[in-house]
Amino acid sequence: MKKIFALALTAAVSVSAFAQEFPAKPITIVVPFAAGGPTDLVARQLAEAMRKPLGGANIIVENAAGAGGTIGATKVARATPDGHTLLVWHIGMAATAGLYRKLPYKPLEDFEYLGMINDVPMTLLGSPKLPANTYRDFENYIRTNGGKLNLAHAGLGSASHLCGLMWQSAVKLDKSMTTIAYRGTGPAMNDLIGGQVDVMCDQTTNTTSQIEGGRVKAFAVTTAKPLSGHKLLKDYPSLQEMGLKGFDLTIWHAMYAPKGTPAAVTKKLNDALQVALKDPEFIKRQEALGALVTKDSRVTPAGHKAFVASEITKLKTVIDAAGQFAD
Repeated sequence: MKKIFALALTAAVSVSAFAQEFPAKPITIVVPFAAGGPTDLVARQLAEAMRKPLGGANIIVENAAGAGGTIGATKVARATPDGHTLLVWHIGMAATAGLYRKLPYKPLEDFEYLGMINDVPMTLLGSPKLPANTYRDFENYIRTNGGKLNLAHAGLGSASHLCGLMWQSAVKLDKSMTTIAYRGTGPAMNDLIGGQVDVMCDQTTNTTSQIEGGRVKAFAVTTAKPLSGHKLLKDYPSLQEMGLKGFDLTIWHAMYAPKGTPAAVTKKLNDALQVALKDPEFIKRQEALGALVTKDSRVTPAGHKAFVASEITKLKTVIDAAGQFAD
């Protein structure tokens, strides 16, 4: 019995010592997309903000793009669980659970959840050629003319695709709109401005300048409540406010570690994350990207995991109903 107790005590001391020494080498944040995109920018800004609360740690961002983000996520799921390899990913963590019927990892089981970073709201947009100017007029027009109109998205599994699926399902159109898939939001936005596309959902990062310039019509935001604090979008209703019960969709970002990372290390990482999320410079830079830094219970590992579990259920229901899968 004394021997077992001694071994347990030794193990506890070793874990504690490891946590105190952490980080013992550079931390790598894996981003499952190419450099320069929105998720990459979030990760690089976060890395800067987390260096100081982690004692001046050297934090490197590594891009591991491909397969809708699953290559990078798989890399982190299979990494040594010591806190030195992390993942920053967006809503794809939840969406891929529905889009891919065979994933090389289990989203809710193969990661330690460290906390949410931000939410990027989305807007429902229309071509400047549409006759409607308010959401109610827009919805009535769509109900009457849905079969003659089209809806664009940035590719299967993109946030704009998921938003379009959710919106069409919630509105319950008698005649479905024709869907046009693009490779990225840029070409889709260009065609929306030109009138070749009628309707589109996209994140505020890409839409605010187009709305402000009057090149597209904005009808509503996809957050549960209106964005009352947003300089440009404060006067637009939320889809939930307009009667689409339960409609709440943002492109959120969050941080993960491999399953089995010691609790003392995940606490150290979460503590550093929470300090970073209160950094005025980080908040300012995130707002410049159109993102809202997370301030609620989702900044905790438990709150983060519960939120992602609910997002998986929500998105999988819509994806299954549409029968649109990535594999």
